[in-house]
Amino acid sequence: MPCIMGIDSGLTVTKAVIFDADGTVLAIARRRVPQLIPAPQHVERDMDGLWAATADAIREAVAACGRPASDIVAIAATAHGDGIYLLDDDRRPLGNAIVSLDTRADAVADAWNESEIGEQSLTLTGQKPHASAPSAILRWIRDHEPARYARVAHFIAAKDWLRFCLCGTIGTDRTEASTSFTNVLTQDYADDSFRLFGLDRLTGKQPPMAGSTEIVGGVTPETARLTGLVAGTPVMAGLHDVTASALGMGGYGEGVIAVIAGTYSINETVSPTPKVDGRWFCRNGILPGEWNNMSISPASTANYDWFIDQFCAADAKAAEAAGESIHAILGKEFEVARERPSSAFFHPYLFGSPFGGASSAGFYGLNAWHDRGDLVRAVLEGIAFNHRVHVDALREGFAPATARLTGGISRNPAMAGLFADILGLPVTATRTEEAAAWGAALCAGAGAGLFASPTDDPRDLASIETTYQPDPGRQKAYDEKYRVFLDLAGAMKPLWPVLRRLGAEK
Repeated sequence: MPCIMGIDSGLTVTKAVIFDADGTVLAIARRRVPQLIPAPQHVERDMDGLWAATADAIREAVAACGRPASDIVAIAATAHGDGIYLLDDDRRPLGNAIVSLDTRADAVADAWNESEIGEQSLTLTGQKPHASAPSAILRWIRDHEPARYARVAHFIAAKDWLRFCLCGTIGTDRTEASTSFTNVLTQDYADDSFRLFGLDRLTGKQPPMAGSTEIVGGVTPETARLTGLVAGTPVMAGLHDVTASALGMGGYGEGVIAVIAGTYSINETVSPTPKVDGRWFCRNGILPGEWNNMSISPASTANYDWFIDQFCAADAKAAEAAGESIHAILGKEFEVARERPSSAFFHPYLFGSPFGGASSAGFYGLNAWHDRGDLVRAVLEGIAFNHRVHVDALREGFAPATARLTGGISRNPAMAGLFADILGLPVTATRTEEAAAWGAALCAGAGAGLFASPTDDPRDLASIETTYQPDPGRQKAYDEKYRVFLDLAGAMKPLWPVLRRLGAEK
């Protein structure tokens, strides 16, 4: 019986998921992958460690599947987008990978965007530079680590490193190729982009581009021994995890915004023509002639995780010992808090924001009578408000009628309802298990001939989703709070660089 494997490597966890051809999950294995923070704003990953953890997860999933490894007819990977993974002439890692939470290049991106380069980049590539863009990071390396820059033979993305480890070929797919160096109109690489960013040395070193469903190699004998996979099993090019998540949740298409509340605030919609705007990235879709318009910031549920880690660790440990969940406890506190007025706000900008590289997080409007429930409410509302910043931009450009929500936070009906009230849109929450991995698996299955196309999802989507309508009263109240949220950001914008300098002083 044919089955397919999707590999999904996020910013903290890498996983291997084996699906039946009907979308049923047969086995999941996860491994944590540590982030390395050698200096402020530097967020890195050991590339060999990532592969070792992923290979271990693959071996566990294959063993737990209950079917022979020969039933796996195809494999595709997805992983965190942007950032950079470098290889030297021997195709070995050239230092640690720089992941998309890294902001060392924010000054590079800000300087470009304050000059004509920002607008030129938008016109040529469909997006303005940002701190985690491969262009900005490579320019930072050129300027600060010239010896390393001189040795760059290949620059790829996270999922492309996993593909290389699986099948030994170097390359990328259409969606990942468009993170910095493609022409938004032709959807092909543009040599002018390397010159624009001062990266002339890298012209011609870009990874070959394939379609997400194209077979790019077979599992190598070494990888087969390491993972339990069958040597020669077809490996597809895969896709950027933002696109994979939208595909896997059934939200990849026109007229709908896919909202992924994960580490990043991800909001995206597909269009049949390119439309560029500084508020979103206009990148390649899965197929030629499709564009995926993404409005993104590193400002979503990682803030909630931080709040739990920093302020609820003891309660979380006690809850786990009692067989309970800290999320359930905080959920009850949130429900109580949202029934009373509150002046508490939170800017969820621990790792970045839509408002510039120097932004930072903060609570506002606190008084002595506020309790933890009010803080939880402020954090969760702040996350949803930040998603609305992006959704409002996409609404102006594409007029979508509905939204689809995924991410761990979407499993809570109160949170799905909160998003509907704050966005002012019907929000469909999907119970898709491992949406990004399923998106990768759909590409693998399409490449293997199981599906007519990656969007030919065999599942009964209606049976695994619930739609929440905005409550008119709450929507009106949240419209008012949202304006205050934006006013606070406007007031803080000139102060954020001052705070950044204070934090950097010795």
